[in-house]
Amino acid sequence: MIYIHVPFCKQKCSYCNFHFSTSLDFKDEMMAAMKKEIGLRKDELTNKNLQSLYFGGGTPSILSVAEINGLTDEVLKYFSFEKDIEITLEANPDDLDKNFLKELSHSPVNRLSIGTQSFFDEDLKLMNRAHNSSEAESSIKRAQDFGFENLSIDLIYGSPTSHMDIWKENLNKTIALEVPHISSYALTVEPKTALNSWIAKGKVSTPKEEEQNQEFYYMLDFLKDHGFDHYEISNFAKPGFYSRHNSAYWKYKEYLGIGPSAHSYNGFDKRSWNVANNQQYIKKLNANITACESEILSEQDQFNEMIMIGLRTSWGVNMKELKNKFSEEVYEKIISEIRPKLEEGFLEIDNDHLKIPEKHWFLADGIASDLFMV
Repeated sequence: MIYIHVPFCKQKCSYCNFHFSTSLDFKDEMMAAMKKEIGLRKDELTNKNLQSLYFGGGTPSILSVAEINGLTDEVLKYFSFEKDIEITLEANPDDLDKNFLKELSHSPVNRLSIGTQSFFDEDLKLMNRAHNSSEAESSIKRAQDFGFENLSIDLIYGSPTSHMDIWKENLNKTIALEVPHISSYALTVEPKTALNSWIAKGKVSTPKEEEQNQEFYYMLDFLKDHGFDHYEISNFAKPGFYSRHNSAYWKYKEYLGIGPSAHSYNGFDKRSWNVANNQQYIKKLNANITACESEILSEQDQFNEMIMIGLRTSWGVNMKELKNKFSEEVYEKIISEIRPKLEEGFLEIDNDHLKIPEKHWFLADGIASDLFMV
């Protein structure tokens, strides 16, 4: 699968590498560099028949449909697409106007991941979103009107401007809109953000973990009651609408990342990443040099990643794969490490897969880290 990291954003801030979309010369240079990178790195994927192509990163929906098609055509020069390939475009609600969606409906893109975040203006203002609650809802309806049925939306819970009644209404609205995939995350406070500054000045309260916990478990039960599978801690889908792209990450499949800051993985022991600096990226590609660095993952790195990622999913960690992939010493160590947690109920083994019971998923990162090799 291929991930195309789009380094353009509507806003330019001092702490990120995204660039104003209004710089057309820069945009043209970047698009040419990304196309060149696809060709230079084509042999890094052993599987030339793609099941997934994903446009993510900054604000991919500010690309024109012609530019999206241009990147897709470049991929097709070196790879083939499965008949049912999933081609996803991350989009902001305010970018999904009728003209854009009309053009996009005639492109290969067949899945939209919409950064809705909330259907309440107070939440959206706190998160510094460009769209309002009306646009959040209308963008989904417009996409459906133009034939996009495979939709995912992002929802944020645990906001200081929210409470359980608002969270329930966000979920009710999602069900009413018949969205088949939901990615939902607890609001976190990052350095150098407006939210962090407001909290420091006492303008808003710090998100409360207990309230986030309550909203998480309410969402879990509510969505399951409405036919959703909870297949990864932050992801819910109707049957047939799992994110094929993200599922490949969680199953340790190989992937190729294109664009500044994009990461790649060979499916075994090598990870690489492109330079983050936009101008360095363009300069290297103009010289026909790949703009990436790489590392060989140690046995410890591979083990820890397999545990961390696998325990976030409903299918868990395949114990047979674990035994085959690592030394007998490592396998025996994990068996001894998991025994107390099995007895305490924080872990379970189901059909030879190590899992965290769903009632403990909010604690998954801590449970997984306790099993790490150090």
